[in-house]
Amino acid sequence: MSKPTKTSNTPSTDSAEAPATNPANEATVTPPSASCASQPDLGSPHVREAITQGLALIKDGKSKADAARAMYALLKDEDKDVIVAAFVAGATLTEKGALTYWYNCKRRAGKEARKVSSSALQ
Repeated sequence: MSKPTKTSNTPSTDSAEAPATNPANEATVTPPSASCASQPDLGSPHVREAITQGLALIKDGKSKADAARAMYALLKDEDKDVIVAAFVAGATLTEKGALTYWYNCKRRAGKEARKVSSSALQ
């Protein structure tokens, strides 16, 4: 069997020239969004109380979910960013975990509120 030969239009790897780079393939760095840059204020007394309560529950051996639910009961009227930041500080969660716990606590609180209002109508 004969070996295939190189054609003249195939670029040679032996060449000293580097291939041209495509700027579309190069990584771009995007600046962080404005929401990531600003930290919510955790200095209000009831937010600090919720964080302290969450840390105490974790220290007592309770789960992170228990701590987050107890904290949410105190912080349910706060902004989402404040609650998530408090979960990170008080329930020892990551940012993504805190956001998930916020969503679950919000859903559970909504279900309980609907349950109470429907039982009050009967």
